[in-house]
Amino acid sequence: MAEFILPKNSRITKGRAHPAAAGKRLKSFKIYRYDPDSGANPRYDTYSIDVDKCGPMVLDAIIKIKNEIDPTLTFRRSCREGICGSCAMNIDGKNGLACTMAIEDVKGEVRITPLPHMEVVKDLVPDMTHFYAQYASIQPWLKSSSPEPSGKERFQSPEDRGKLDGLYECIMCACCSTSCPSYWWNSDKFLGPAVLLQAYRWLADSRDEATGERLDQLEDPFRLYRCHTIMNCANVCPKGLNPAKAIAEVKKLVAERAA
Repeated sequence: MAEFILPKNSRITKGRAHPAAAGKRLKSFKIYRYDPDSGANPRYDTYSIDVDKCGPMVLDAIIKIKNEIDPTLTFRRSCREGICGSCAMNIDGKNGLACTMAIEDVKGEVRITPLPHMEVVKDLVPDMTHFYAQYASIQPWLKSSSPEPSGKERFQSPEDRGKLDGLYECIMCACCSTSCPSYWWNSDKFLGPAVLLQAYRWLADSRDEATGERLDQLEDPFRLYRCHTIMNCANVCPKGLNPAKAIAEVKKLVAERAA
């Protein structure tokens, strides 16, 4: 039987504890810490805070920890409204947005780690370089050879516009892609749920005239067909989207073209 052992410098060690001075409703947050410049192994630091003196969301707690307890804690955040996707991380074993995850929805200790199976820049900040390069590879913009209407928009019927619902709302937070085992194993070749959903967004757009070119780019054993409909992507999407369905629609377009 094969045995897999993590390199010594990747094993998570026990970190520092930061107990709260006082409080009636204390909550413990176990947060992944890693600083590549230090040369030390990653660790879990534990912070205890009074939730009565904190906002309701996990992001509020992280900001409170950084502002009042440990200024070295590093993470991304921006909108605080589930729009930008910056604060995507793994909370209590499930990918999501810290700004939309309520503290009270997590029973017991809150364990927070970076998005899984991505290189870590520092603490809760994953390296999104490869993810965004894959996004750029699908050329996510309108491609049309028809002359642009003079001083007018390219019109769509309400029915055609409705086909984009469930697609355009994607905020590219990478929660879905980093929860996908196929993406963990083949992220160098498989585009992953988020990028493939975005690819279908342009295939479904009636104004776009590059369907054949886009399908040529996607029709590949790895880029598209590593999806095995595990459905983790739909389970974790903070916007309630279904990337697996979009991927199935792309496969359907490829099959119809070959028929």
